[in-house]
Amino acid sequence: MNTYHYVLYVHLLSLFVGIGAGSVLLTCLFQLRAAGTVEQAVPWGMVSGKVAKLFPVAILGLFGTGAYMTSDFWTWSTPWIDLGIAALVLLFAQGGGIAEHTAKKLQAAMRANGPGPLGPEARRLTLHPGLWVVELSNLCVVFAVVWNMTEKPGWGGSIAAVLVGYAVGAALALGITRSTKPELAAAPEAG
Repeated sequence: MNTYHYVLYVHLLSLFVGIGAGSVLLTCLFQLRAAGTVEQAVPWGMVSGKVAKLFPVAILGLFGTGAYMTSDFWTWSTPWIDLGIAALVLLFAQGGGIAEHTAKKLQAAMRANGPGPLGPEARRLTLHPGLWVVELSNLCVVFAVVWNMTEKPGWGGSIAAVLVGYAVGAALALGITRSTKPELAAAPEAG
């Protein structure tokens, strides 16, 4: 087995770490959405905070191994590779920026809420697009990049795959959060 296969193996392991962490985080979001009390929500918030630490590891692993394979076996002007790099930047920016900022706001709302039923602000933040759109669009962008890696399209196909992936993820997120909002209107407020 040559070096390429070892590096490809680590590349795929990094991908699996990222997808696995994303799957756990998505489960946490569904559990936060379903929580009726702070006591039900807090454990899922704690798990998501711990799992989120795996994303930088996955991104660095993907970039490092991808850079090695690109330098030795491909070129830096290959469209699907360039889109893969752009996708990693997007994942990092959305996850480390938007989602992390929104998660901190949710954490503060949970503290301000205190024990008992979730109040309107805490409940609203469990459905915030800064969590849901980021999570689902990031997962779908990853799937689009995997598509690009297997099909190796030109610029048009590579861009289209990533844009469609992002749009599908965002649409799913908005559908999930909107389908719950009528239930929130009927939910009793903390008091």
